[in-house]
Amino acid sequence: MSKDHNACGWYSANGERFAVYKGHQGALWTVDVDPRTILLATGGADNTIRLWEIKTGKLLKTWEYGTAIKRVEFSDDGKQLLGVTEKRQGHLSTIVVYDINPDPQGEQTNEYSLRIVCEDFGKVTVAGFSSLSRFIISGHDDGSVSKWDAKTGDLITNQEVHEPDLQVTDLQWSSDRTYFITSSKDKTAKLISVDDMEVLKTYVADTPLNSAAITPVKDFVILGGGQAAMDVTTTSARQGKFEARFYHKIFEEEVGRVRGHFGPLNYVAVSPLGNMYCSGGEDGYVRVHQFDPPYFDFKYEVEREVSAQA
Repeated sequence: MSKDHNACGWYSANGERFAVYKGHQGALWTVDVDPRTILLATGGADNTIRLWEIKTGKLLKTWEYGTAIKRVEFSDDGKQLLGVTEKRQGHLSTIVVYDINPDPQGEQTNEYSLRIVCEDFGKVTVAGFSSLSRFIISGHDDGSVSKWDAKTGDLITNQEVHEPDLQVTDLQWSSDRTYFITSSKDKTAKLISVDDMEVLKTYVADTPLNSAAITPVKDFVILGGGQAAMDVTTTSARQGKFEARFYHKIFEEEVGRVRGHFGPLNYVAVSPLGNMYCSGGEDGYVRVHQFDPPYFDFKYEVEREVSAQA
């Protein structure tokens, strides 16, 4: 999230900024990069989704709406782009899908290929594509999670996953997109299977959560959140609970925390290679953390026994 209307690109290896993407006229709420790291999608409070070429910073396409864009996400093959529109000012909460031309020099479509209107339950807060773009999964402000047919837009199921009326704040995928993790203001994160929408694991924190990510390579999940921003000025970093929290994905136990931020964590994300993660906070900083050898060496006793038998 950026309040200065600009998206920035940084090299993760050395922290050097290589690009600024200027064009939005309001705060940016969401960004996503396609799987080839060629295209960038952004959405913001100026009611637009914008598509950029990462290397040159060139604005390729702008799609305009009557309300803010809260989420953008590419499909796993980069050929589709999803956007979530805010429910306000007489506009309904919707999920829109565009077919994307992967060639930065090519023309991009003006019309969406699919539009899903959410009227029967809470407004959409987050959404994304499952593997092979078969389904769209969405989280809502009433704590529920929905599964949609990505070709027809038909609702397959809507399930109450988190506590009622406590919104789903984030949704991130496993490497193969067959399961995903959600975070919520109810102080929990849930690991959920796409196939049957069964809650596989629950991770309980002691603070409202804004984001959750699944780590590849190792069986961990990372949760981020903290005390509400309006209360932060009178709260110490420790009391505000601004750490990134690591849980074992299988055993559901907290195994460690990483401090550093001076405000709530708004987002956490893990490198596809699983060798680093970054966190963005209300304090205005993005912190990039490299995983050191002890992270990769850590194992529960039962994991060590299984490795020894193998």
